[in-house]
Amino acid sequence: MFEQEDEWVSKTRMKKQMDDLQDLGMALTKLSTDTLKKIGLSEDLFEAVQTYKKITSNSALKRQAQFIGRLMRDTDPEPIERYLAKLRGDNAAHNAFLQRVEQAREHLIAGDDALTAFIADYPHADAGKLRTLIRNTRKEQAQSKPPKNFRALFQEIKAVMEGNQSGGDEAFSEEAGE
Repeated sequence: MFEQEDEWVSKTRMKKQMDDLQDLGMALTKLSTDTLKKIGLSEDLFEAVQTYKKITSNSALKRQAQFIGRLMRDTDPEPIERYLAKLRGDNAAHNAFLQRVEQAREHLIAGDDALTAFIADYPHADAGKLRTLIRNTRKEQAQSKPPKNFRALFQEIKAVMEGNQSGGDEAFSEEAGE
């Protein structure tokens, strides 16, 4: 039945692996269409997940879930698991990065010299855009308005820091903190 003894896997383990893949596929059904597109699923799997979302009959849902599980067997689960972990916040490195972005935003809002230090660490950053966002964020906070620019500033800083994660952000955190 099998070519080598090393490759033998018990039926129980195979079923467990198939159930795990099906569960992973079911986790995909809870995500939005835009998020699914970011994961980079195969076209068949993407369509199967979209179809699952439209079905209302219980027996049809069960069949579609099994079909998704079958398609998952031909898919590398690693990128999907990593992306779902990132969405859940399980990724410690990503959480640490987001905390550095948050610290950078707080430093930039707190003082004008922080922008100079930030631009020195990230020369590709758009200083004018950052300056405008910082000014608008300060106005928002002073007037107790909704944090639209506060969020936009976070996204801009995140994009800049993602473009250059070579380690300059640690130096920024130390300089701006003093």
